Amino acid sequence: MSNLVFSGTVQSGGTNPGTTMRLASVPVTLFEATAGAPRHLGSAQTADDGRFTFDVIPAGSGGILYATARVDEHVLLAAIVGPAMRDVVINELTTVAAAFSMAQFAGGDEIGGDPFGLRIAAGMNDNLVDPATGHASPVLLAPPNADQSNTLRSTRSLANLVAACVRDTYGIRERFFGFTTPPHGTRPANTFQALLSIARNPANNAGTLYNQALGVPAVYAPALFAAPDAWTLAVKVNDSGDDDYLFGGPANIVFDHNGYAWIANNVVQGTPNSGTFIMVLQPDGKPADGRDGTPKSPVFGGGLKGPGWGITLSPTTRHVWVGNFGWGPESEMPVDGTASEFDERGNALSPDTGYQDDAIDRIQAIVADGDGNVWMASFGNGNVAVYPHGRTDDIQSHPSGDCPFGISIDRDGHAWVSNAGGLGWPQNPDGSVTRFRLQDGTLERTLEPVTVGKACKVIATDSLGNAWLASGGDSTVYHLDSSGAVVGAYTGVGGIDAPWGLAVDGDDNVWVGNFGVLGLESDYTRGALTQLAGANPATRPAGLRAGDPISPPTGYTLPSAGEPVLLRTGEPLYQDGTECYSPLMRSTGCSIDRAGNVWVVNNWKPRFRTNFETDTGNPGGDGIVIFVGLAKPPRMD
Repeated sequence: MSNLVFSGTVQSGGTNPGTTMRLASVPVTLFEATAGAPRHLGSAQTADDGRFTFDVIPAGSGGILYATARVDEHVLLAAIVGPAMRDVVINELTTVAAAFSMAQFAGGDEIGGDPFGLRIAAGMNDNLVDPATGHASPVLLAPPNADQSNTLRSTRSLANLVAACVRDTYGIRERFFGFTTPPHGTRPANTFQALLSIARNPANNAGTLYNQALGVPAVYAPALFAAPDAWTLAVKVNDSGDDDYLFGGPANIVFDHNGYAWIANNVVQGTPNSGTFIMVLQPDGKPADGRDGTPKSPVFGGGLKGPGWGITLSPTTRHVWVGNFGWGPESEMPVDGTASEFDERGNALSPDTGYQDDAIDRIQAIVADGDGNVWMASFGNGNVAVYPHGRTDDIQSHPSGDCPFGISIDRDGHAWVSNAGGLGWPQNPDGSVTRFRLQDGTLERTLEPVTVGKACKVIATDSLGNAWLASGGDSTVYHLDSSGAVVGAYTGVGGIDAPWGLAVDGDDNVWVGNFGVLGLESDYTRGALTQLAGANPATRPAGLRAGDPISPPTGYTLPSAGEPVLLRTGEPLYQDGTECYSPLMRSTGCSIDRAGNVWVVNNWKPRFRTNFETDTGNPGGDGIVIFVGLAKPPRMD
């Protein structure tokens, strides 16, 4: 294999004229990150103008390349090169992006792990920074980001802190390393480790770090003008692939074998009417373009009619299944209970009417288990139903309870089902949890209904066999053990506010998408993602018990930086022109990808009254908010 040339520049600062410094005599090293220890590919020192160039021979393992610049003992800068060789600028902003995007793969100064996850993380890195220039990425500089959220400014404030460490301004280093030391953790040895600590513990000393950032020179500007609740970095995406079919109430996400996000979409944006399409996004949030056997977004056909919360991927066929619920006036409802099926390229396999059967009606959750059995929560008629091995001519069904909503398959192959009693407005009905299994082709109940919660929504199971239940009506997350006994109830902590979506990460910690209280005068303008400590004492944060909040009291939020939220077309979110400053809206689902990015759906607009009228309401929220590198990637066993 012939040598390749790696070139670039090491510098400090980058956006304010006259503040950029080229760094001379700095050792630069290129590494290949993959499973196991990173491989050293070559190194050199920068010249007087900060430039470097040297020959390397990449191994081509399917991982990614990254570079470090060791300015001194306490200042380590980094840049993610990516899956392929390219020239880069290494500065404070690239270091911020590297630390956050690789937060689940870095240990000490090294990066390594699952090659597939590393490639996804590298794509998310490029959503934060342009490695070729060392400036903010085009994604952050343009809507729906820019000053419609605070992420762009947050990256700059963090970069300013690192730049002050490079220049050792006002003795900032000691304070910076002190404030980024995690609870029960080790003091960072250098700037890269300090940023990793912030990415993994974003609520730790958040206000103090903001005050420190205010006191150093703004070599990256404009920076934050208000203290964040936590130092999370979130990228919003809302390009469906066709501006004639905008996001309108994305409800839930499933990731396929390529890392593509398939997204159930409720309604036609600006109307209450059922959507007849779903979205597919690439791992970095760009719309799927149909290349190399992948789908092209949006995906149509197969009987799609107002998808609800339900979307799933069969591991045996790689087919995507969608449950149809129906929204708006009666004419917009599915005629009969229907499900839709697509192959991995987005081709419809179900007929134009969808798969119809009297056993199903207005599906919410739809979940495929490890054997390819497709489970459905039939909200409209109280059944749980199964297509054994995906065979639609052999449906099995069993009464579940009042308005089944969520389904989760536990470690033993049993299906836990949450019964909502209703959507939660104007009544606030009692909920319940039950459990089933498919035994020799027959559907059996293995747990009699346990009354718990109000207007229950999603249920999720962890690796220990526990079940976690989002109870929107009493704003509580319940914890049930494997026998179905309630062992914990967590109300109003970590930003919990009428929880809806749930996800369990690779450490068994629990993530909650909050919908906010239903009600005509409700305006949920502080959308939040909640993180709770899980039931696994070996992997939850030290000093916390199951159900303790990890996220701050506000949850992980995404404030505006001063500009109102606009749709992809540039129109206001609300049709009456009322300005909205909530880039993170009412959420029904949160999903974790293989790089630990948490994808949160903007299902409904914050102002509930806009959503209320069946024939004229305008409920559909806009786009997806992706919290970068925030969660432990899910287990793949």
